[in-house]
Amino acid sequence: MIFVVHFDWPRVNPSKTDEDADNCLSGYARSYKAPCLVGILEENSDCSNRRVVLALYEALTSRNVNTVHQILAPDLEWWFHGPPSHQFLMRLLTGASSNGQSFQFVPQSITSFGPTVLVEGCDPTRSISWIHAWTITDGIITQVREYFNTSLTVTRLGNPTDSPSSSVASEISSASSLHHCPSVWESSLSNQVGKSVPGLVLAI
Repeated sequence: MIFVVHFDWPRVNPSKTDEDADNCLSGYARSYKAPCLVGILEENSDCSNRRVVLALYEALTSRNVNTVHQILAPDLEWWFHGPPSHQFLMRLLTGASSNGQSFQFVPQSITSFGPTVLVEGCDPTRSISWIHAWTITDGIITQVREYFNTSLTVTRLGNPTDSPSSSVASEISSASSLHHCPSVWESSLSNQVGKSVPGLVLAI
């Protein structure tokens, strides 16, 4: 399923100062500022992209609306694969989440390949494993591919040194199509949910 998500989180109270917002952050989120303010792109690209994504998870955990709006594009493109009941992130960002539907995303591994940042986590008590493939453009998250209870293999298409603008992102279901596409990453937590899960391939 593909969505273009427009967020319905309440905006930060105008009376809340930047200093107040900073005090709400912790860990990576506290160190994150809007790219135009701190020149985040001057850092190593992979490192800065990982920092952006980790800052988002910190902001989601603390429900820091200001930081979430800084990090995510307002017209975020969303791809989802998994049970419809597991669309926790969409419900959280669109304001449709309730206490009974809450799910805390705790990253257990993070890897990046240029503009693509892969994050994986698992909640064995609920038999749920999840993977997020985030796309970062100029310090802003513009796309997320979300996989629940899915085994994911990531392959590289074309020249690894190609610029992000020339990269192609697609899912390939036929293994024969991957003959010339080296695998660069495989999910490792999907086998912890205690049941068989489907497998997909993401080409970047």
